[in-house]
Amino acid sequence: MILVTGGAGYIGSHTCVELLNAGHEIVVLDNFANSSRTSLERVRQICRKPFAVVEGDIRDQAVLEKTLKDFGCTAVIHFAGLKAVLDSVKSPLDYYDNNIIGTHRLLRAMRTRGVKRIIFSSSATVYGDPKFLPYTEDHPLNPVNPYGRTKLVVEEMLRDLVASDSTWSVGILRYFNPIGAHESGLIGEDPKGVPNNLLPFVAQVAVGRRDRLNVWGSDYDTPDGTGVRDYIHVVDLAQGHVAALKTIDQAGCFAVNLGTGRGNSVLEVVKAFEQASGKSIPYELRPRRSGDVASCYAATDRAAKYLGGWRAARDIETMCRDHWRWQSQNPKGYDG
Repeated sequence: MILVTGGAGYIGSHTCVELLNAGHEIVVLDNFANSSRTSLERVRQICRKPFAVVEGDIRDQAVLEKTLKDFGCTAVIHFAGLKAVLDSVKSPLDYYDNNIIGTHRLLRAMRTRGVKRIIFSSSATVYGDPKFLPYTEDHPLNPVNPYGRTKLVVEEMLRDLVASDSTWSVGILRYFNPIGAHESGLIGEDPKGVPNNLLPFVAQVAVGRRDRLNVWGSDYDTPDGTGVRDYIHVVDLAQGHVAALKTIDQAGCFAVNLGTGRGNSVLEVVKAFEQASGKSIPYELRPRRSGDVASCYAATDRAAKYLGGWRAARDIETMCRDHWRWQSQNPKGYDG
């Protein structure tokens, strides 16, 4: 039995689908602060398999211990946490509380119940400004915002834990830019309020929820002057977690990038989404934002090595087509 914390969220729900399809049994723990119960109902609809859901907070160690015990969990995939960069700058204490203290409570609960296998949802934000590209896993770790720093603190906590007790098995997965949705259109990204990421914003413009896209920076040293990022289909990302479960059967700790190894500019993504949706995406070129970098993309060889040959398979056209199917079928997200 796999405990999936934050399993109702965007990446969590897609990973639940892939876990169930691979024959795993799961239990989801979520406080639904930034997610919807409907996503889990849709997961059941896609997979036609039952699974348990526990409403609880990652900072509640008693609930965590009870869940691990009651369901006989043998491993944890840990998604639960706050993840918006700009929000972390405004409310850093919330991020340190939820992301760091929450993970600390989870690890203590796991140790109490004798569960010593965990996959942690980290982020490429731990690298900070690129010293070289592509980012390899050996790139210096120097996050430039509170969100990224919380991810790095948790990574260090996990490494220290393994150093103190060699019977732990830990996989740290550093995500680049997840986009897209399940091909059914039943689950997808449903951000609360104004989207912080490019694709949800573009999709909301296409469906008529927003007037236009602001493109922050058009004078970068990139092919068209706009920022380049490594976009990965959320289903590829979810399948990377299933592959990682096999790897953490062995003791130790590893960290790998989950990306495609190639970048697409903002305007390339806009064009691909226009083709996928048949909609025009009005946009306005605006000045650069502080802290943004020109380009960011992953080295992927280590992930293929550690994850049994796993590589991202879906291209940007597929990502946009699947994202549009989700958004067009659910113009108001899970609310309608």
